[in-house]
Amino acid sequence: MSTLELLAPINAFLQCETPQAWIEEAIKPENLSVLLVDHANCELKAAQTAMLLLRRYAVDKESGEALLAWLKPFEDFVYRKIGTGDFSQHVNLSKKLISKSNFEHGDELISKMVLLIKEELHHFQQVLEIMQSRGVEYENLTAARYARGLMKYVRTHDPVKLTDTLICGAYIEARSCERFAMLAPYLDEELNKFYVSLLRSEARHFEDYLSLAQKISKENISERVSYFAEKEKALVQSSDQLFRFHSGPLAVEVAS
Repeated sequence: MSTLELLAPINAFLQCETPQAWIEEAIKPENLSVLLVDHANCELKAAQTAMLLLRRYAVDKESGEALLAWLKPFEDFVYRKIGTGDFSQHVNLSKKLISKSNFEHGDELISKMVLLIKEELHHFQQVLEIMQSRGVEYENLTAARYARGLMKYVRTHDPVKLTDTLICGAYIEARSCERFAMLAPYLDEELNKFYVSLLRSEARHFEDYLSLAQKISKENISERVSYFAEKEKALVQSSDQLFRFHSGPLAVEVAS
């Protein structure tokens, strides 16, 4: 499948392209370290989000503890500065997860989210290796308002809370994929090749989230998808004070 074919459903799903002003900011040499560090943060957060969904809805207590243990070395490295960044011993989940008997779609949620977590952690490792090869330090960055801005519109009671959360996940994955594709032509050969290599899995993640949302919902989700489409578009097109992987274009300072 060509890149154009891969991106067609994503571009149809999203209501707008990433603004050119964001692209111009992202490709500035002085922003490369922020781009890479925040990209790594996004990969870890994607894995954490999938883990939380599994722990909250799909697996028993012992399985939930196994998920926590799987992500702990990555979280220790990022948040507590523990470890060297070598996660070769932590690539796979240590045990088979047990689905809760009262959740109809538990097995499918587990299979899709475990694969997503594994891929996101692998991508995190890949970004970290690129950072290390270029002497980019892993520093703590404040998060963009993007994901939080979407999640604040999620309804607060289940099962619709889960449906909305999965739709938000679809938008975050789709936007990530679109930005990888938009950025790749402007980047050096190594980063171009790497970002293009991410497109296939990110495109599947968006589809997995969306299909799960429809299967779990008792109603057609098209209205909620359209609702979040407008919220996502507003976040992408409105200005931000800081450059991040999911930020909007930077606010223009007006001279006094």
